[in-house]
Amino acid sequence: MADLRNYISQIKNSKDLKTVKIKVSTKFEIAGITAKVDGLHAVLFENIKESNFRLVANLVGTRKRFALAVGSTEDNIHEKIISAIKKAKQPKIISAGKFMENKSKNLISLPIVTHFEKESGPFITSSIVYVRNPETGKQNSSFHRLMPIDKTHFSIRMVEGRHLHRCFVDAKEHGEDLKIAITVGVHPAISIAGAYQAEWGKDEIDIANSLLSGKLTLAKLPFTGLNVPSGAEIVMEGKILRDETHREWMVEMLQTYDHKRSQPVFELENLYFRNNPIFHDVLSGYSEHRLLMGMPIESKLNWELKKTFPQTLQVSMTNGGCNWLHAIVQIKKKSKSDPKKIIKKTFDSHRSLKQVTVVDEDIDPNSAESVEYAMATRFQADKDLIILKNVRGSSLDPSSDQQKLRTAKMGIDATRSLSKHSDEFEIAKIPKIDKIKLEKYFK
Repeated sequence: MADLRNYISQIKNSKDLKTVKIKVSTKFEIAGITAKVDGLHAVLFENIKESNFRLVANLVGTRKRFALAVGSTEDNIHEKIISAIKKAKQPKIISAGKFMENKSKNLISLPIVTHFEKESGPFITSSIVYVRNPETGKQNSSFHRLMPIDKTHFSIRMVEGRHLHRCFVDAKEHGEDLKIAITVGVHPAISIAGAYQAEWGKDEIDIANSLLSGKLTLAKLPFTGLNVPSGAEIVMEGKILRDETHREWMVEMLQTYDHKRSQPVFELENLYFRNNPIFHDVLSGYSEHRLLMGMPIESKLNWELKKTFPQTLQVSMTNGGCNWLHAIVQIKKKSKSDPKKIIKKTFDSHRSLKQVTVVDEDIDPNSAESVEYAMATRFQADKDLIILKNVRGSSLDPSSDQQKLRTAKMGIDATRSLSKHSDEFEIAKIPKIDKIKLEKYFK
């Protein structure tokens, strides 16, 4: 079965999973341990003070584990994701899901983690919401964080204009609450697809099924009639109340606090969970969160730029830019105008971007040192710098005008000048250096 347990077995076999057997608390301790191993291992907590559930974190916190989740290699992630988007297909629906093994109407049993000292409370950060599109009748799935209010209510974070919010507004305009389903603890391919912003009317779960080679199955819920992954660890169904809000604030992917907001309230109807369930926690602003959000965008940028500009070799969303605000584009430059055209297209393709740097084919876009070298030796600020003022940017950037979503953006052409001889820019190489093993010489 294409579920979380199958993936955990895979990373356990590859020695990429650490297990914590001693008792730990959901209040800061789990978050602290996850932060300490950030970018290294996934962590399975088997003994939680406040709950009988197990908990896993940092599932796809490296590109290696991300690639494993989508059935790919690190070098082929984007091709696999783009292919899955193009060949998305509906999963099969079966009669009953594994999650039906247990049923409750009380949220208190869940090991919901308190992550940061100034957040408004604990948050479920891995929750995927399923809703039916009022225009097409198809489902949509997307990430939305939840803060518990009491035993049967959560506040639910929604971005205005995105799919779930549009469905909520439609229901409210018709005087209705919005029925939704929520999963926690699914195969990370489902999470990766859920983080991708598909076109209105398209269902991200179809992309997940393609990533999982057609092995994903769904099961129908009794109250909402919605279909969710049959192997999900935890499933909730209920409704977003049309006239209730609750004040909350949280840490975002830049590791900064978002401003306080009044958000709609979800009311639980049923809670289902598997025997010996596994809760999934995503630590906001750390590697798993950034890769979940940034990698699908990186795939989209690679797809769109290579389609429009065949001289594009690779696009990388940088770690220093939180895998969201900065991009490096590696090209094989053909004309003087290439970099500036590519900078414009990159900004157009992902409006949250704040900085785009274009480099040559001999510069590693995944190495900050290599990119800085290109800027030091191939960039002239009076000729190769593009400044865009007062344009649409990311609501997450604390230096921007977050209310009006206005920011300044910078494009950097750090490519070789075609008017100079290429020999002037050639990076000197030592023959056969890759074959030299130092341990042979220093014993």
